[in-house]
Amino acid sequence: SGLYAFDPLDPKNPGRDRLVWSAGHCTPLLYGTLVLIYESLSRAGIKFDKEKLNAIIPECLLKFRHCDGISGHVESIYPLADVSTGSSGHGLSAAAGIAALHRSCGLATKIWVLMGDAETEEGISYEARNMINTLGLANLIVLLDYNHFGIDGNINEVVSTPYINHWLGLGWNVIEVNGHNVAELLEAYKKAKEGFKNDHPTVVLCHGTKGLHYGKNENKSDSHGSPAKHDEYIEIMKKLGFNIPGIDKKIQDDLDFVLSLLDKDLAEYFLEKIKKGRELLPDESQQIAKMTQTLPNRPLIKPTAITRPAQLPPELVFAEGAEVATRKATEAWFKWLMTQSAFFYLGAGDLMKSILTGAAENIYGIINKDNPLGRGFRFGIAEQNMAMLSTTLTQDVLPGGFQAVSAFASYGVFTSMMANSVRMALINNAVNPANKGFFIMLAAHDGPETGEDGPTHHGLFWMSLFNAYPGIKVYKPLDANETIEMLFYALNKGEPIALSVMRPNTMVFKRGDGIPPASEAVNGAYVFKKHMENNKKKIVLAVSGGQTMANVLTILPELEQNHDVKILAVTSPELFEELRAADPQKAETIFSNEERAHTIALHNGWPGFLYPFLLPADYPARAIGVNKFLKSGPPQEVYEVAGLDPQGIKNKILNATKYV
Repeated sequence: SGLYAFDPLDPKNPGRDRLVWSAGHCTPLLYGTLVLIYESLSRAGIKFDKEKLNAIIPECLLKFRHCDGISGHVESIYPLADVSTGSSGHGLSAAAGIAALHRSCGLATKIWVLMGDAETEEGISYEARNMINTLGLANLIVLLDYNHFGIDGNINEVVSTPYINHWLGLGWNVIEVNGHNVAELLEAYKKAKEGFKNDHPTVVLCHGTKGLHYGKNENKSDSHGSPAKHDEYIEIMKKLGFNIPGIDKKIQDDLDFVLSLLDKDLAEYFLEKIKKGRELLPDESQQIAKMTQTLPNRPLIKPTAITRPAQLPPELVFAEGAEVATRKATEAWFKWLMTQSAFFYLGAGDLMKSILTGAAENIYGIINKDNPLGRGFRFGIAEQNMAMLSTTLTQDVLPGGFQAVSAFASYGVFTSMMANSVRMALINNAVNPANKGFFIMLAAHDGPETGEDGPTHHGLFWMSLFNAYPGIKVYKPLDANETIEMLFYALNKGEPIALSVMRPNTMVFKRGDGIPPASEAVNGAYVFKKHMENNKKKIVLAVSGGQTMANVLTILPELEQNHDVKILAVTSPELFEELRAADPQKAETIFSNEERAHTIALHNGWPGFLYPFLLPADYPARAIGVNKFLKSGPPQEVYEVAGLDPQGIKNKILNATKYV
């Protein structure tokens, strides 16, 4: 269109506009567009490094939805794709995170979102539409395919009120066009980019026919995900003007014919639009200067580049022997970090007063139409949107290479509502490690700490899911000083965490006399109390949770009448497993393999959290399964990637027999 700031030869230029495919299933459109762009450049004699750019060329299409090819859903490594999507409805919240990030840094970046109408059935979509307008994100534009169908049928069977009201009623500017009329679309895009000068976001509602020209499935829900049979495919292509050879299994021949219609005039048209898009890119140094001017007296530094001070400031040190809730430690650390970087964002799900995020939020205030440069979010009771927005804003690289960090908070028991948003963010980290984001999901009031509220609010089992997800670790510091140390460790490590904090005041443990400093918590486990070596029966208590530890210490004298008790403080089983792999000698000094046989685990929640301290030491070598995100492809190929095809299983079993 010539309206989108973008250079295909520098597709991740930080000054580019951003494009979020909330309709993450629409990869044929993404890949087809990229093929036309890069084929036009190639025919003009312009050289480029396909691998470096992650460019899509014609040959790539032959491996669509194969493990050694391009993915079935959108992944952010590709040009014209800035978020990994595919989970319906989540892309709009992700786009909101990027739009809020850029606007709050004084940048004029436009965030474009391609979206389907059925996505608005999702609760997260409502949460996003509401908040985008409340934040005044006029830099966000939705291009919406309004074709009336989801996968199962007409969306009117679900959304029975006038569809346009679902946008107008939330304060959006709405432009309606014929989605099959290119001239109307172009004018609508121009107006949407120009904006309405009212601090409201804009949606271009494109009326269209689902599966137009798609044979017998035109204007039917079945056109979604239903590949045409070969004879139908030939008929469809010929009606569209592509007189392909149509020989079964000869896909390359059909592709060559289609590309033969990319004549000189059409290629030059693409090149002209590419040129216009490139000319829209701002100079990076000017953008950095703009951020500096917009954010005076705020340090322009990546939060993950901030290291623990050799001497902690007084507000981050808690008196040993005092009783301090770990939520007070996160309150102090968040407030401190907010003053150290211009790129730290924070919010809670209508629980700010309980979880104590307000002190940090108040430094620059809550982001809204009147305070666009704030750093706090008032999310309301909208956990899904909170998580998707907060995680995605950490995965965008700003001019100057700056990347934000976010913390978002709810009670531990409610983190399950954020799980899919977090999963999507972790997938994006996995497929696009160059843009890997760091975020803190604060799981507050962990354990049975909200006792009076009853089981609806007891945070007992939430950590099991985040234990399972690759790319995030659960941290459970025992006291306030450990909380500070683990936060600094996580910040420098740059791997997302689910951080458990507690509501009631608990003991800040005294260190010394055999109890190591709080910094040892970053090992995942440490010796809180050694064996007395008094010839009594030895037991090891692996304890997770500050209140649980305090309760154990209360009855310790009784236990020691007949037992020689060693106490192992556990702050993160996953971190300890990492230590076992990286420094087995150190791990053995903390918790030996022989001690497993007489270890008793205590956790103020799901018992399985501490199973790694009860299982045989070689259990990881004998547990065959999947511990990473896999690739797009037919089931047989995906099983091969996972090593769970017949040969892979055989090899894994034979390797595991060394340990049995």
